Amino acid sequence: MNFNQIINMITRMVMRRVINKGVNAGIDKAMGAGKANQDLSPEERAQNRAARKQARQMKQSAKMARRMSRF
Repeated sequence: MNFNQIINMITRMVMRRVINKGVNAGIDKAMGAGKANQDLSPEERAQNRAARKQARQMKQSAKMARRMSRF
């Protein structure tokens, strides 16, 4: 391995981490802060739970897509 390959490898590694954090932050920002749990009705709590589950699935999907795009 020469010096340029090592620099490129390190740059790709750093950029991948930055992009991953950006995607996760964007998903979190889109979900919004919301209200405290005790201020919500049972229906709203169920909706909150479903939204958090969906956000978690979106993050996993984005992670898988990034993993597949490497090949």
